[in-house]
Amino acid sequence: MTHLSVNLNKIGLLRNSRGRDYPNLIDMAERTLELGAFGITIHPRPDQRHATYQDAHDLKALLKRFPGTELNVEGFPDAQFLDVVLEVEPDQCTLVPDDPNQLTSDHGWNIARDQDALRSVIAKLKAKGIRVVLFMDPDAESMALAKEVGADRVELYTEAYANAYGKEGFDAVLEEYQQAAQAALDAGLEVNAGHDLDLNNVQALCEQGRIMEVSIGHALTVEALNMGWDSVVKAYLAKLA
Repeated sequence: MTHLSVNLNKIGLLRNSRGRDYPNLIDMAERTLELGAFGITIHPRPDQRHATYQDAHDLKALLKRFPGTELNVEGFPDAQFLDVVLEVEPDQCTLVPDDPNQLTSDHGWNIARDQDALRSVIAKLKAKGIRVVLFMDPDAESMALAKEVGADRVELYTEAYANAYGKEGFDAVLEEYQQAAQAALDAGLEVNAGHDLDLNNVQALCEQGRIMEVSIGHALTVEALNMGWDSVVKAYLAKLA
């Protein structure tokens, strides 16, 4: 079974848009965990436009009431982000090579270029007992490098997969992702996946058993507008079982 970590950034965005604590992100996290989700993900950005650094603290406190669940905090490892993560000590930290002005994540790490900085950051996180994940393009040849710099897992950036789903050439794209996942496993890494996954495409990616965890937020939130939050979370859990 692939674990589901629900990304609550869009709940934070909706909350922040009116300057009120409504919807309450922590209440939505509790509801999601009660439905059986394995974890909660947030990706706080420097402008705090959706999930905030305070949310990381509040979620850490909430998850103590749900043994066996995990908090995953994603982001670019600038000084402020690292200070928060090292203080909160989430179960997992996913490092993403975002520019502060990016609308959303759109590429994985160039480890050959950034390896020295990554080694330093990863060492600090692992010294606190935090599992470290690197956000990666589906490049099989790069997976061994991720292991060499100290990562525990990679998260495959799946926008290309999602864009190809249901179209001519999809099988070749799926094979590229499966080869990247296998290369990561062969290197001694575990594999997560995320970005533009939805109820239609998530099962095909995960059904071969190489993906440990998916992080899904935007599509799940949009689907919930049609189906209801509880129904969508349960539908993802059924797809991933």
